[in-house]
Amino acid sequence: MEFGSAVFWIAVVQIIFIDIVLSGDNAVVIAMACRNLSPELRRRGVLWGVVGAVGLRVVLTLFAANLLGYPYLKLIGGLLLLWIGVKLLLPEDADGHKVKGADNLWGAVRTVVVADLVMSLDNVVAVAAASRDSLALLLFGLAVSIPLIVWTSQLFMRLMDRFPIILVLGAGLLGYVAGGMLVSDPLVKDWVGERLSNAQYVIGAVGAGLVMALGTWLARRQDAEGGNA
Repeated sequence: MEFGSAVFWIAVVQIIFIDIVLSGDNAVVIAMACRNLSPELRRRGVLWGVVGAVGLRVVLTLFAANLLGYPYLKLIGGLLLLWIGVKLLLPEDADGHKVKGADNLWGAVRTVVVADLVMSLDNVVAVAAASRDSLALLLFGLAVSIPLIVWTSQLFMRLMDRFPIILVLGAGLLGYVAGGMLVSDPLVKDWVGERLSNAQYVIGAVGAGLVMALGTWLARRQDAEGGNA
């Protein structure tokens, strides 16, 4: 994939959008972990928490991207990514973000990093898949998206609350990436390519439609069951 080509920039936009959609929780975790710090330490806690969490995520994403070259792993990752997309549309539990606030700077930073490690699986798999086996694209996409995440996550959280279609489109993007990931696994790539032209785009579109339809249906079903409870 050539740097600066249309395909390259489309993949970069996908990585950025995936990062923003899946990183909204991190702003909540950082705020909760630093809530007990004094005002002068709170800003430092947020800064170092972001640095630690982002650094860890970069390492994990590079590790995941290298593993995806082996047979079966893209199939597993694609199925996981389909579920992540569906889960993104489901209502969250009220207790989904119970994070203990620390009373010292490094305690807060440690809390942020550990919580991010637990929460980062979806983001790591999605970004690694969107990089399309290109290490340069992966690094470039992460480098561009990191400042966007830090400065715009709260804004996007508010926009997603106001315009739910953004969340639906984000879930659809995950489904699209998952579909392309499934058919690019070394185990099935040649077999699928012989039987279906433009398989990555066709199966990607099917994955996007499946995630949006299934996620929306399950969300409505949960809301209905909650209203009847």
